[in-house]
Amino acid sequence: MMTVPAHCRERAARWIASGQRKLLGIVAPPGAGKSSFAQALATALAPAAQVVPMDGFHLANTELARLGRAERKGAPDTFDAFGYAHLLRRIRAQADGPTIYAPDYRRALEEGVAGAIAIEAHTPLILTEGNYLLLEDGGWAEVRGVLDEVWYLDVDDTVRRERLLARHMRFGRSREQALTWMAHTDEPNTLRIAANRHLADLWVPWDETTPITGSLATS
Repeated sequence: MMTVPAHCRERAARWIASGQRKLLGIVAPPGAGKSSFAQALATALAPAAQVVPMDGFHLANTELARLGRAERKGAPDTFDAFGYAHLLRRIRAQADGPTIYAPDYRRALEEGVAGAIAIEAHTPLILTEGNYLLLEDGGWAEVRGVLDEVWYLDVDDTVRRERLLARHMRFGRSREQALTWMAHTDEPNTLRIAANRHLADLWVPWDETTPITGSLATS
């Protein structure tokens, strides 16, 4: 199992103790382990924390085809960034309001699924993870202001690429197809994400010695 650093757990636990709704963003390039890190932190803080991923706001494959962006799926303009920012604002203002339903992304389907995540007002800490939480253009520019903090998951590039390659192959791409996709889509996105990492509130170093399970390649 992935082990969340003690200082991360303690930092998040202090927010929970405040009694106020807090939103924490986890950002990193593709393959860094964002989903697994966020879920491990939520598990460590259960039941006071919940994960709401950015990936639920992938545009549908039919819409990507209509826009001519299917070959760049995963790039910033292949998400509903404004919709994501709007959801985060709703979550922050939830107070004692009704359940909020968020979308989730199902890799087996390669599509988002609406209403898949139920968010209750009594959950004090919401963790949201994704690639573009620190971008400063388009709808992404609205995201950072809604979050209390953003943590950058800093992973050795060799480890990250190995995880990413394994993920692409697990979901149906050949090794050659996966390497081509990584070179033409994932790595350009990685450069864009890394360019804004200085805007993060905390860097969480990660290297090949970090205990992981096979599920780590899912984020």
